[in-house]
Amino acid sequence: MRSRYLHVSRAFIAAIGFTALTGIGYPTAFAQSVGGQAGSPAATTTIDGKQLPPPPPQFGGIIKEKAADSQPWWAPRVVPPKGAPNILLIMTDDQGFGAPSTFGGVIPTPAMDRIANAGLRFTNFHSTSLCSPTRAALITGRNHHSVGAGVVGEIATGYPGYDSIIPIEKATIGTILKENGYATSWFGKNHNTPSYQSSQAGPFTQWPTGMGFDYFYGFVGGDASQWQPNLFRNTTAIYPFEGNPGWNLETAMADEAIQYMKQLKEIAPEKPFFVYYVPGATHAPHHPTPEWIKKISALHLFDEGWNKLRETIFANQKRLGIMPDNARLTPWPKELPEWDSLGLEEKKLFIRQADVYGAYLAYADNEIGRVIQAVEDLGELDNTLIIYIGGDNGASAEGMLNGTPNEFTTFNGVDVPVKDQYLWYPFWGSERTFPHYAAAWAWAMDTPFKWVKQVPSHFGGTSQGVAMSWPGHIGDVGGIRRQFHHVIDIVPTLLEATGISAPETVNGIEQRPIEGTSMLYTWDKANATAPTRHTTQYFEMLGNRAIYDNGWVAATTPATRPWELSTATPPDVISGYKWELYNVDEDPTQFNDLAAAMPDKLKQLQDLFYAEATKYDVLPLDNSTLSRWNTPRPSLTAGRTEFTYSGELSGVPASAAPGTLNKSYTISADVEIPAGGAEGMIVTEGGRFGGYGLFLSKGEFGVGRGKIVFLYNLLDLKRTMWEGPELEPGKHTIVFDFKSDGKGLGTGGTGVLSVDGKEVASNTMDHTIPVTFPEDESFDVGLDTRTGVALIEYRYDSPFKFTGTIDKVTFKLGQ
Repeated sequence: MRSRYLHVSRAFIAAIGFTALTGIGYPTAFAQSVGGQAGSPAATTTIDGKQLPPPPPQFGGIIKEKAADSQPWWAPRVVPPKGAPNILLIMTDDQGFGAPSTFGGVIPTPAMDRIANAGLRFTNFHSTSLCSPTRAALITGRNHHSVGAGVVGEIATGYPGYDSIIPIEKATIGTILKENGYATSWFGKNHNTPSYQSSQAGPFTQWPTGMGFDYFYGFVGGDASQWQPNLFRNTTAIYPFEGNPGWNLETAMADEAIQYMKQLKEIAPEKPFFVYYVPGATHAPHHPTPEWIKKISALHLFDEGWNKLRETIFANQKRLGIMPDNARLTPWPKELPEWDSLGLEEKKLFIRQADVYGAYLAYADNEIGRVIQAVEDLGELDNTLIIYIGGDNGASAEGMLNGTPNEFTTFNGVDVPVKDQYLWYPFWGSERTFPHYAAAWAWAMDTPFKWVKQVPSHFGGTSQGVAMSWPGHIGDVGGIRRQFHHVIDIVPTLLEATGISAPETVNGIEQRPIEGTSMLYTWDKANATAPTRHTTQYFEMLGNRAIYDNGWVAATTPATRPWELSTATPPDVISGYKWELYNVDEDPTQFNDLAAAMPDKLKQLQDLFYAEATKYDVLPLDNSTLSRWNTPRPSLTAGRTEFTYSGELSGVPASAAPGTLNKSYTISADVEIPAGGAEGMIVTEGGRFGGYGLFLSKGEFGVGRGKIVFLYNLLDLKRTMWEGPELEPGKHTIVFDFKSDGKGLGTGGTGVLSVDGKEVASNTMDHTIPVTFPEDESFDVGLDTRTGVALIEYRYDSPFKFTGTIDKVTFKLGQ
């Protein structure tokens, strides 16, 4: 009987094969191996990983007529190769290369310092220059266009490189590690679910749980309030902040990740984890706790302004060796104001903005530090590869020139004057704001480089400081590495470190090759100055583009400014751009443009860019921005002009809700009011920072309860109300009819509120929201999740459930 087991086990080994890796400090000779007695419940096996999931083994027991004469047999449990580490992959958001202390910044980031001091700092590592494209590249090991993420998902278009769909032939690192025996989890920002697949109707194949992650705790979309986020556990919306003052996602997410790791190691101590930890910090809204605002403000880090800040950061970078001796600080752009040109009122506001941003980064790093400490407390630090990436692109200039108390003013093309921003000054960073700092701070946070987020041609948009540690496996603790690398290099690094092969097929689908290059060669001290193995890399975003090749960069000069959301026609995407040329081996900050002196070299690199663009689905190039927000894309609402709801429905994203922007519409609600009256939300979309609501008022001290109100919130800048009478018990039909003044973005119009066929209020608006409601809010019927649209008059607390009965709510959309 024993020989039968051995025979079957060897057959299984032969069926699933083996791979081999060589190196020092990581799995050195991964050959497929079986642990425990073959066929027993405790048996384990590694796999070659070429086919995921692996083919099922042939039953190896004996089956007779009677169980007493038969022999059971269990398929071995798949485990990673011996010595494969836990993985904690951390990436913050919109951080800026020069923001953290680890890379010369003035904002204290001791958790990032800890990883750098225990391992390596990488100073020439690059992103794609925008959020979801970088994240898609990070989890797949492929270029962002290769996985449908040529732009952020909110402006996806119908081309393979831009449709926001990660193809099934390009499986994520979550899928690969999960099928090889890892516990996989994702905490924080998920900007890789297409907006048109983000509703309760699914499909869920492009959610984290459909992309290889066993567990997801985080928000969906580009940003979210940290006080009242659009939060999910797996695919179910949750609201832990309700009735919980002071709750903040940064702390809650760390708590959740710590509990997840603790639980896993208590239940399955031998099972390694892959924790993908990606907080919303420091993307707007900048939402630190009051304690952190007080702590950072007391340090007066930003009192001397953005020009002096750049000089300080650059001096720190030279002192720390972050920048080599030949690096030069790039000039300040004429498009942004010099600090000394500002008035006292402007300086005071801008310092407040930066203090809150600095507090947000320090707070986020502190919570990341708690997660790292938990790894050590579990006794797992020496067996954990930790990669801490400082941002998914350069610092964001999307606060426009003056900053904003509400980021959605930017996305709707509205500039908020400094004097008006003082209305929010005392509350900056609290739940009353959705704030973003002035664009000049972003340029400073990207010291020593030019440009900012959205700009892929210059390192200010793409340079990310990276700290990486794995005790006992990195041979130059505290070292600095200057080799060129890109976010697509993380997946091959993880695969080489774990001894796991990239699959040939996943679920029967042949896989396309990984496009990145492992960074593991840099771990050896002998390779500290070795040539980079990632020799060529294209960059493209919104028509702006660049190509890196063996120490040279050819790049277009940005034709538009990221701090301006313009309706102006952009230049021709091919002929309308000037090109620059840099030898970044000798000029690491892109200071000295050699285009005029070396036209032949420039032409060679331009040709190489278009060859790479053809290879990786970058074409067709498109430099439009605002128009792409409203481009037709797959939708559950496409072609529909009438929508009907009843009872309660909550958490519906804008992509699955009736689209009322820039058109006429009618909302009809058939409700029944019980004896004693009613209050609560009938239907709403949006919240504190923009949206509308049809509701019965809460009243004050029993006075004014049950009045019918329609409220339109224009980006927290102006609220327009239609007010009707208190509704008596019984059935009623409420109608709000809005007639737009004409086609065009943000066009105003006239609204009429009627009850039981009788007009009760009429009002006009000069402007409506032109482009988007807050994306972290939702469409709700019968309640209002997250934040309310009212501020002072008719204020209420969420969820503000309707206490009557909603028989039917109907939307009819016009032109």
